[in-house]
Order: sequence, then structure tokens, then C-alpha cells
Amino acid sequence: MELPKFLLADNTDLPTAIFVVHTDFPRFILNLENDEVEWLEEFSADERKDLEEEALKLISEATEFYDREVSRYED
Repeated sequence: MELPKFLLADNTDLPTAIFVVHTDFPRFILNLENDEVEWLEEFSADERKDLEEEALKLISEATEFYDREVSRYED
């Protein structure tokens, strides 16, 4: 199955939270309510260093994805 790069998610147990799920490597879930990131991958110390720059880019893309999706509902 081919998945989109980002997915929106919510959960009634956390009614004010909205999540963006990044489905490509490195997979993560971004909680837009508090900007917490849950990584779904394990990283070595060397990988963590390389990931820092990439993570900022990916989190920015996730936020832009959310803004784009919400704007489509408002039109």
C-alpha cells in the first residue's frame, strides 16, 4: 500500500490535540497542540546528530501540510 507522506489524526481521549503523522523515514508523530514529537524509529548517536537538521525541515513541512489541509476545508 502506498501511503501519503503526511496524515492528519485525532483522538477523542485528547480532544484538543491534532496530530500530523509522517509516514516516511524517519517516521514521527507531531502533536500540533504542544509541538511534541514522538519518533517511531530508533536512532544511534551518529544518526541523531544528522537527524537534527532534517527534523527541523520535516516538522516545518508537517506544519505546512496541516495549514494546507485546513485551508481546503475553509474554502
